[in-house]
Amino acid sequence: MTGRSIPTESFDARFAELDAWPPETVLDALFESQLAAVAAVRPALPAIAAAACAAAGRLGAAGRLVYIGAGTSGRIAAQDGAELFPTFGWPAERTLLLPAGGPGALLRAVESAEDDSAAAGAAVQRSKIDRSDVAIGVAASGRTPYTLALLDAAGRAGALTIGIANNPSTPLLAAAQHPILADTGPEAIAGSTRLKAGTAQKVILNLFSTMLMILLNRVYRGRMVDLEITSAKLRRRALRIIGELSGVGEAKADALLVAAGGSVKRALLLARELDPAAAERLLARYGGNLRAALAELGVPPGPDRP
Repeated sequence: MTGRSIPTESFDARFAELDAWPPETVLDALFESQLAAVAAVRPALPAIAAAACAAAGRLGAAGRLVYIGAGTSGRIAAQDGAELFPTFGWPAERTLLLPAGGPGALLRAVESAEDDSAAAGAAVQRSKIDRSDVAIGVAASGRTPYTLALLDAAGRAGALTIGIANNPSTPLLAAAQHPILADTGPEAIAGSTRLKAGTAQKVILNLFSTMLMILLNRVYRGRMVDLEITSAKLRRRALRIIGELSGVGEAKADALLVAAGGSVKRALLLARELDPAAAERLLARYGGNLRAALAELGVPPGPDRP
């Protein structure tokens, strides 16, 4: 497939005079293209759901989420992975970021790294990827050598593989057990996939990882009940969640959070007169499912209470 026939690399004649337009017209056109990128994700919702369900079933107690990509796609993928620990309490050691060019490529472009297939194979061996892991490869073209090689090697090592691309009928989608396509077409600036393609990738990863964390019982009543308190802002959020879901004041919420060792879930069970050890046993019995744990205590969900 030539650059001319790859949709994300193609030239869109509608934007031929883009650089001569008034700024307001340029921005209006770019804004509309962003909306189109989001709309392109809707047909992929069933594939995203299937991938999230498969990942939830695969990860178990030790499996890792492995994010793979080069350039813009690699940075978007890494951002999604990096945010899982503070937001959902997903253990940092169970997130593996493997951008082409290494960690430095997340801050400074290393464009040649996307062609380094040998580095991809070495990364799989070094990281000891196995069948408990879930590998997510992201590439707008669906043809990036590094991403293809790494996803293929991860699959041969037994990992569940998910491929996210913006061009149909590409090697990445063919190689992945769970292919996810957002067909965003040509960019306003030909080949600049940080625009529509990047937006669609970000949306897909947002949906996938959030759905996965919901399936893994890390969300309850629209709150991040497994958040990690790594800042004053997140502590305030934790106290607000405890207050909203148990009806206690801020001072009591603070006391519960301290007694629970910083766990919002345990604090909510302590508010129901459990001690920390009993709360932990109850959560373990239900795999961290707070809704099920509260149901055992006879606490029905409702509009004003957990």
